[in-house]
Amino acid sequence: MFDLKSKPIAIVAAGLSVLGLSAYSLYSIGSHLEDRISAVEHDLQAAHSQDATRMDELAAEFNEVTQNLDKARSLAVGLNAEHTQMTRKLSAQLKSTSAAVSQLKQESASKLDAVQQDASMRIGAVSGEVQTVKSDLGATQENLASSRKEIADIAGQIARNSTELAELRRLGEHNYFEFDVRKAKEMERIADVRLQLKKTDTKKNRYDVMLLVDDNKLEKKDQTTNEPVTFLVGRDQLRYELVVNYVDKDRIRGYLSTPKNAAISAEGPAFRK
Repeated sequence: MFDLKSKPIAIVAAGLSVLGLSAYSLYSIGSHLEDRISAVEHDLQAAHSQDATRMDELAAEFNEVTQNLDKARSLAVGLNAEHTQMTRKLSAQLKSTSAAVSQLKQESASKLDAVQQDASMRIGAVSGEVQTVKSDLGATQENLASSRKEIADIAGQIARNSTELAELRRLGEHNYFEFDVRKAKEMERIADVRLQLKKTDTKKNRYDVMLLVDDNKLEKKDQTTNEPVTFLVGRDQLRYELVVNYVDKDRIRGYLSTPKNAAISAEGPAFRK
């Protein structure tokens, strides 16, 4: 143990104490600083770990955005290519359609000119035909007037009974052949024609007959009494008239009128002059 009574030793001891206190203080301060540094390093490591995780998340998001952007760019490129192709196709179709429309217009114009020329020629021809028709119409009207007069004369010469028929014979303008025909399968001869009764209607005074004229059959249906049934006979087309005065059940009676110049041989049971 030191002798504290010795002054130098006391001074040294005091110095050593001061140094000891200083060393302890320095040790305490150093220990505290080390703890603080350890805490700061720990905080720094935690912050670095969090930042690394966030950085990884941001990197993943960035990669996803980049991939979507690449897809969008690829889609835009494809759409642009399709748009370009469609534009070219529509342009080609438009040019083709324009050419077809132009050709159609030219053809229509040519056809219209041809139609107009043809119409002009036809109108000229029709005008000439109209003049001819007018002339023919005038002649036809004259013939019609003459025919009407002739028909009126003939109508006035129809005999409705034996007395009127005798009067017509007295005039001597036609030959008259009376008949009394019943319904049968065979035809009956009257002058130079043959007649077959097909049907009678006593209530309406109507009848149906079949005529054999120049080897041709003429069917006359729904005829009325006292109205002449006119037909033409022979190469000269002579006008014959059949008049039925009476309609009975399955029986008709009347006469056949022929021109005077008709060559007729009187034959058959139904012939009576």
